[in-house]
Amino acid sequence: MGCFSQVGVLSMETVNLAAAAGPDLKRLPYVLRILLENVCRNEPDSSYRDSILAWLEGRTSTEEIAFRPSRLLMHDTTCGPALADIAGMRHSLAEAGYDPTLLNPQVPINVSVDHSIGVDSFGARDSMLVNMRREQERNEERFRFMKWAQANLTNVTIHPPGTGIMHTFNLEQLATVVTERDGWLFPDTLIGTDSHTPMINGLGVLAWGVGGLEAEGVMFGLPVMMRIPDVIGIRLTGALPEGVMATDLALRVTHELRARGIDNPFVEFFGPGVSTLTVGQRAVVANMAPEMGSQTAYFPIDEQAVAYLKATGRSTDHVARVEEYARSNGLWFEPDLEPVYTEVLPLDLSTVAVSIAGPQRPQDLIRPADAGRSLEPLLKKRGELTRAEGEPAISDGDVAIAAITSCTNTSDIRLNIAAGLLAKKANQLGLKPKSWVKTSFSPGSPAAARYLGRAGLIDDLEALGFGIVGFGCMTCIGNSGPLLEPVTQAIQDHGVLPVAVLSGNRNFPGRVHPLLSAGFLASPPLVIAYAIAGTVNVDIQNDRLGTTADGRDVYLRDIWPTAQEIEEAYQRGAVAADYPEAFAEATDSKLWQSVATPEGPLYPFEESSTYLRKPSFATFGAQRSWQSFAAHPVLVLGDDITTDQISPAGAIPAKSEAGRYLIERGEDPNDLNVYSSRRGNLEVMVRGLFTNRSVVNHIAPDVAAGDCVDPATGEHLPLYRLGQRLRERGEAGVILAGERYGAGSSRDWAAKGTALINVSAVIAKSFERIHRTNLIGMGILPLKMPADLEPSQLELRPGDLVEIDFGQDTLKPRRTVTVHLRYRDRAPFSFDTVAQVETLLETQLLENGGIIPFILNRAANAAA
Repeated sequence: MGCFSQVGVLSMETVNLAAAAGPDLKRLPYVLRILLENVCRNEPDSSYRDSILAWLEGRTSTEEIAFRPSRLLMHDTTCGPALADIAGMRHSLAEAGYDPTLLNPQVPINVSVDHSIGVDSFGARDSMLVNMRREQERNEERFRFMKWAQANLTNVTIHPPGTGIMHTFNLEQLATVVTERDGWLFPDTLIGTDSHTPMINGLGVLAWGVGGLEAEGVMFGLPVMMRIPDVIGIRLTGALPEGVMATDLALRVTHELRARGIDNPFVEFFGPGVSTLTVGQRAVVANMAPEMGSQTAYFPIDEQAVAYLKATGRSTDHVARVEEYARSNGLWFEPDLEPVYTEVLPLDLSTVAVSIAGPQRPQDLIRPADAGRSLEPLLKKRGELTRAEGEPAISDGDVAIAAITSCTNTSDIRLNIAAGLLAKKANQLGLKPKSWVKTSFSPGSPAAARYLGRAGLIDDLEALGFGIVGFGCMTCIGNSGPLLEPVTQAIQDHGVLPVAVLSGNRNFPGRVHPLLSAGFLASPPLVIAYAIAGTVNVDIQNDRLGTTADGRDVYLRDIWPTAQEIEEAYQRGAVAADYPEAFAEATDSKLWQSVATPEGPLYPFEESSTYLRKPSFATFGAQRSWQSFAAHPVLVLGDDITTDQISPAGAIPAKSEAGRYLIERGEDPNDLNVYSSRRGNLEVMVRGLFTNRSVVNHIAPDVAAGDCVDPATGEHLPLYRLGQRLRERGEAGVILAGERYGAGSSRDWAAKGTALINVSAVIAKSFERIHRTNLIGMGILPLKMPADLEPSQLELRPGDLVEIDFGQDTLKPRRTVTVHLRYRDRAPFSFDTVAQVETLLETQLLENGGIIPFILNRAANAAA
């Protein structure tokens, strides 16, 4: 039995899933039904259909399938490096005598500009305009480059600054749920170069995040080769209690799944509790799939999805088409159905409570009352510090930043309304944030200003310092701008440990701001409450929050919005036409139109540019035969090394190696912009590698963050300089690390920088999925070490060697590779690792030296 297509009830060609799967269709998880449709439509003569159905036998599989998403989603700091790679590859093709226009994306690509804007101004009515103008001043060269890409590359659409966060306008504008193309009707699917791409799973669209390098392969016609995933089913029952927010549910699910140590499965929600959640609430949960340790967090299509499409201005015909297709083709959610899953986890929604996560990881769920106590290990670790004379105005645990930010929560209109209602009640009672708290509100959609204004909440948010500062990621990705001076002084002169409280998805040390090593994730209304309290050293739910002008005590329960109040404000504020109209108005940006567009198929790179340089690795590469080799250990790291710690995104310090490089080239030392804006310049990015102050390199005592030791001389020096020396000497490096190496954002520069310091392999106890694929995309071999070994306990020192031994065999997916540690002063030690190579395509990429040489070789062969 093969795959079947039919002329469906809507007179378009469709894959007949009932015929393709037979009676097994209702046993399949919904995510596998969508994958089944994809392979039947795109690979009808393959064995992929049979492999998916065979998954039901063991509820797991080692078989590969080819997935072809219908579109690709990127933001400016992931598209920037990818487009720079493409521009560099075009130059390489031209230099080799080929037509550079042979290289063009083959799938639709939508690009947001949401990672550039920072919180320079806040608390003023013109803050958003000030921040947008500063954004354009700093990034005009990058913006010209993106406009060149849109003009000269096919299938590329750039959405200007101010149109919103990529995941929000994906929900509100781009997602079709069901797509009509070339006479076919099929499920909307995509991949995105941001780890939080699964947010769209809340609307019933299957998507996940990939590295920028993997996305480049998809751009040029390669499928996503993947092992048929394990699928964890989370059976929801009950309903969320009064006063509990979608944020609380997301943090609970994140905590429970991370605690189970799951290894990048698909997650799917089923059961009667699903129907009680709006698409906004589902999207908040789905957004945090990477924090859960999963590849997706999927909610099937149902009445809530249809209601959301109507509420955001989709056409009546389109909404009807979505429902009719899903119902007729086995993709419509049935609350009583119990599909087959690899594992089933129950969750009673009525047991979810108001909570926060922190102080350094999103999976560390705690009661708000325990926030202050959770800082104690960090205070002890701080040790005795030399303090300046006098007492700081700021204390440990005081709130330095309170930000309603990020796609995670601000994409849910009801969470924004909840924050506005709390602000209104607080304002009426005379409560204000403490003077040292930097406050901001950066929603994901320009429609937020309309519905909050119509609901009568904008003025109260502004009165408490939470006026809209921009429509972008801002604080959540480290573009939080400078701290208030008393806070900076308390940190630098007195070693005080203030915190951030944000409605984001990550709180890794230094992510929100380089000076802040602690942060707490919380719902938008709770963020405002902490701003009023000014500290986390309180039981925010039970201690007095403040007093009224006439001396009455005010508690959080006095200003916390009820579900009824939220729904009434939603009904006052929500108008479906707002979404397309606000998006169109933001798209028609005069600031964006004023940016010049370079012409020609080859981008005119300028040697003097500090933003865009032709990448040195965007060249043809020689085939590599993976045989045994020896490498110097350059970094020996612990657990939870994130991509934020590997390759920073926040402000560039003037005294850093990257800062000195830029100042030497005429840049203003007081405004060097953020690392994420400089990702088109490899010289800046490689100098920022591993410079996060929380990174500890166990290769030798007292190695500063971002430094290493030259094994030949014993000299301490920056990593990028050691990389230069290793390359000159024809030597390679290796990194050893603990659990969850590469957690966090999907930034490909964490892998590109690693390649530029001449690292050939990374040996870790476990890898985060996206970073693993990025390493392979740069020709770096990821190896998983045994669970009972700790990198620091191996006691590697400069001059020791790590030998990667393939024996007589070749590189294959998931094969065993022996590692021999050749110590200078003691007996060798060996252990087996497993190559974290999942597919034959990944093997080919490693043999080609990475995705870029692979693409160039294909283009040249096609031309020949």
